Amino acid sequence: MAQLTTPAGEQHLANLCKALGHPARVRILRILLEHDVCVAGELADQIDLAQSTVSQHLKILKESGLIKGEIDGPRRCYCVNRTILAELKTLIHKL
Repeated sequence: MAQLTTPAGEQHLANLCKALGHPARVRILRILLEHDVCVAGELADQIDLAQSTVSQHLKILKESGLIKGEIDGPRRCYCVNRTILAELKTLIHKL
């Protein structure tokens, strides 16, 4: 885990915060935490956004490491990366 006292740790925290810098991404993360695994199409229905918009938000969350995704045939399944979420909590606490 990155230490907040290093430039790498500061950058890691900033990247995670940036990934959560949009209300739709916060909501996606909350929904994934509630359901543990979710299909992208179902997310679009739950947050009332176009599928393409949800896909872009999922991409940002996945790039940050906050969520993991896998392809199951034509479906994409996502879940929260609880290790990275725990790192975020620790870094915020140390802030």
